[in-house]
Amino acid sequence: MSSARLSLEALSASGRSSEKLSLAALQSKMKCDPEGYATELGLVRSQFESSLELFEQQAALSFASISGVAADPAVAKDLGDRASFLAHVAPFYPKQLAEFPARLAEFLRSSARSLPSGLRCTVTQALILLVNRKMVDIRDTLALFVELQTLGDRALRKLAFSHVVHSIRKMNQKHKNEATNRSLQNVLFSLLQQEEETKAKQSLIILCELHRRKVWFDDRTANAICTACFHPASRIMIATLSFLLDYEKIEDDSDSDASSSDDELSHQSPHVIVSKEAAYKAHHKGTSASKKKKKAKLQRAMRSMKRQQRLSSEKSSSNYYSPLNHLKDAQGFAEKLFSRLQTCNERFEVKMMMLKVVARTVGLHHLILLNFYPFLQKYVQPHQRDVTTLLAAAVQACHDMVPPDAVEPLFKQIVNQFVHDRSRPEAIAVGINVVREICLRMPLLMNEDLLQDLVLYKKSHEKAISAAARSLISLFRELCPSMLVKKDRGRPSDPTARPKAYGEVSVASDVPGVELLQNSDDDEDDDNIGSDEEDIDTEDSDDGGSVGIDISVSCGSDDDNATSDDEETHASADDNECDDESLEGDSEHEEDNSSAEDLDEVSSDELDEDEDEHDDEDAKADCGDDNEEVHDEGNAVSETNSGEEKTGSRVKFSETRKRKFSDIDGQINAAETSLRALKKLAETKLSQPSSDSADGILSNEDFRRIKQLKAKKEAKAALTKHGLLGKGVETKSPFKVPSSDQLSFKRVDPAKLEAHVKQKLSKEERLALVKAGREERGKYQARAAIKQKKTGGSSNKQKEHRKVMPMAAKRAKVQRSRQDKKKKQGRLGKQFRGKKAWK
Repeated sequence: MSSARLSLEALSASGRSSEKLSLAALQSKMKCDPEGYATELGLVRSQFESSLELFEQQAALSFASISGVAADPAVAKDLGDRASFLAHVAPFYPKQLAEFPARLAEFLRSSARSLPSGLRCTVTQALILLVNRKMVDIRDTLALFVELQTLGDRALRKLAFSHVVHSIRKMNQKHKNEATNRSLQNVLFSLLQQEEETKAKQSLIILCELHRRKVWFDDRTANAICTACFHPASRIMIATLSFLLDYEKIEDDSDSDASSSDDELSHQSPHVIVSKEAAYKAHHKGTSASKKKKKAKLQRAMRSMKRQQRLSSEKSSSNYYSPLNHLKDAQGFAEKLFSRLQTCNERFEVKMMMLKVVARTVGLHHLILLNFYPFLQKYVQPHQRDVTTLLAAAVQACHDMVPPDAVEPLFKQIVNQFVHDRSRPEAIAVGINVVREICLRMPLLMNEDLLQDLVLYKKSHEKAISAAARSLISLFRELCPSMLVKKDRGRPSDPTARPKAYGEVSVASDVPGVELLQNSDDDEDDDNIGSDEEDIDTEDSDDGGSVGIDISVSCGSDDDNATSDDEETHASADDNECDDESLEGDSEHEEDNSSAEDLDEVSSDELDEDEDEHDDEDAKADCGDDNEEVHDEGNAVSETNSGEEKTGSRVKFSETRKRKFSDIDGQINAAETSLRALKKLAETKLSQPSSDSADGILSNEDFRRIKQLKAKKEAKAALTKHGLLGKGVETKSPFKVPSSDQLSFKRVDPAKLEAHVKQKLSKEERLALVKAGREERGKYQARAAIKQKKTGGSSNKQKEHRKVMPMAAKRAKVQRSRQDKKKKQGRLGKQFRGKKAWK
């Protein structure tokens, strides 16, 4: 019987007409009427069973290649077509074909190696169709599909691998079934631990792919992948190391538009915008060349701000991930892999991969592996192969929990081998860069003598060396400025800064960034205090009379109080003594007051301290004003209470040329009045809701404001870096020393340790660059020719020439033009003096 047609006897036996039907046509009719074609189903199934038994018998005889009847390609094609046919119609005949999926899976499990390649792929596709229709559980066939990938058939391996990955991914797309996932993981984990290399490798590939696609993104899978580093087969170990190091690839942070597309950045609305003044200057002020430079600076600053915001959002959302983060026993993993590194006989590339994974694990989990640093010390030589990769691994293995004594021999080896006068410039630059990176993580390794020697390289004529030395200076300006010579310290943000001692940990007591919120609140409070003081002055002037007159009488006039001109000269010189007198009076009054007024006194002192810090000059200038206000207020109180005259509260000068109050009662009353005014300020300050309240809970508005203040700070640093802020604006250094946790996540790029100095271009290269910049320009032409070739439309003058006008209008126009020409000719050669003013 052929594979495409059914026999006439079979169709006549079922009561059908004797027309010939193909399997495809019969399949479509059976889907429309399953019950009417039950006989044909039994016939096709019996043919499939007979062919299947034939192939199983040939496989049982352990033939290398099937011979005899089974070797016929037509017989193999018949079996494949019938298997595919039954797989398609199986959902419509669940009872008749209940054992068909298990029979097909058992056939593949037992006879897959001896089957022809085409038949093997067809039967596998039929089984995949049954799995997709949920007639077979994937847990029963997962081991079979992994085994099919080890047969050496490339098409079959690709088919089975894609089926396993997509099936598990589809199963976890809407919701994750932990029980099913755990059973599937157990199957793959058991295959991964087997000594058979082919099955272990395929299971590792499946696990890595599912982990990379974030389908199985859990600690269990990450630990299983990491433990594959200890598989006895070197290929499995190399594949695992490659997967782990792929997560450690360095992302390029360059400003190129290719690396950071504008489409991705457009979706992220920037928190800050460059000031309107800077944008206006870049587009409207200056010559074309200066505007071009300003625009370039503006674009660089915008790119820098967007990149910093993107990086800060990535840090806040913890997008960085590596399977090494979820190691259950990181110390044991590092020690076991390092011991294998010491005893293995693999090639140099494999050893470097193991070295990088060990260093990354040590730095990521802050482990202490003391034998690792002497092992690295043997390879620290300028002529060593891939020495920058080795040095990057050494930098990543350094953190603040490692004793400095353990790393000091390695540190000295790097300095002695790379940084000396007979070394090449490239090696010196690499050595200083590595020293800088190590000191960033372990500042205690550096001593003052070594730092002075390294800083002297800033005068080198090689650009790479001088740049590396200056970067080391900028680092220690933040870490410990006292170790630098005075001329190298510059203007550090914290002159008393020092590195933390070994084992010293800074414990966070506040929410990160809350200091920005407090600083902004303090600035607002200062502004409010200034406005409130102005209001109080106006109120006092309205209530107590003319304050300005009293000030002039007390400080400026000599008719009533001064006795001689000498006393006038000493009055201005005794302002500081006046401050002391007023402070003494306030202190005496504070001792006499009751406990109910303590809060008012504290708030007044705080306000006085804030004013002294911010407005020293204003305070000195207004000393006399404050005293006169005190006396006036005291006089007003005494008038309302006892009706006494104001003369008792006036300031007089004694023979010792000091100001003293003549009436102590007036002084006390004046202090009460001034404290009453300051109490009003304290009540307004306490009535405002503070961000750091007693419960210590910040609102969503506070967190949003912290985010905005951080963005403003980053924008200011970026503008300072690119020179877009004014020269008079005082800004701190944009360099900020990262924390220990940030450094542990930071990946060191070996390429950045090398010296990349742009070589001087030759004349031909410079000319090529000049010509490349002129490609957009057209050929030089006269302006008239350019106007003739313009495509933007006619000018108003050309339109006026072409305008159709009556003859009378044309004559009038010609006459006006003639008169205008005559007037111009008449004025030529004569100087127009204008009308005289006296006529």
